[in-house]
Amino acid sequence: MADRFPDLQAFWPYYLSEHRNAHSRRLHFVGTTGFLAACAASAAISPVLFPAAMAGFVAIGRRAVSKAEPKRRSLLHVAGMIALPTLASPVLFPAGVAFAYGCAWRGHFGHEKNRPATFEYPVMSLASDLRMWGQMVQGNLWTGDDPAAELGVAEPIAKAG
Repeated sequence: MADRFPDLQAFWPYYLSEHRNAHSRRLHFVGTTGFLAACAASAAISPVLFPAAMAGFVAIGRRAVSKAEPKRRSLLHVAGMIALPTLASPVLFPAGVAFAYGCAWRGHFGHEKNRPATFEYPVMSLASDLRMWGQMVQGNLWTGDDPAAELGVAEPIAKAG
């Protein structure tokens, strides 16, 4: 585990380096927006149960990224993060997840020509995707091929993994 990223802050430069293509970042933005829309619709349909399930989603996610994301336990974290909201919204939430990953993976395989970081770091990738989405909402990262430089983030020294 020593070669894993120690925390989310150390992972962020690596995540940006895996998203150099502006078309890929735009696809991520569309996918994440679709996911968030599915969450909003789920909350509207189930205003008590879905927000409670999402509170569990966030709690599990925070626990997973509080330290180095463990390679084996990540699957348990992801399963819990998906299962709780799916119980509250069995159609919309999974559709939002599928839409988001479909857009992101099209960006990686079609534009970046790389393997999505989510395969190795699923929870840190989700947190970083939401952070990148937030930057794009603020008008950043829509163009160019060096998102780390645009945000003033140092390049990762090496890929941990």
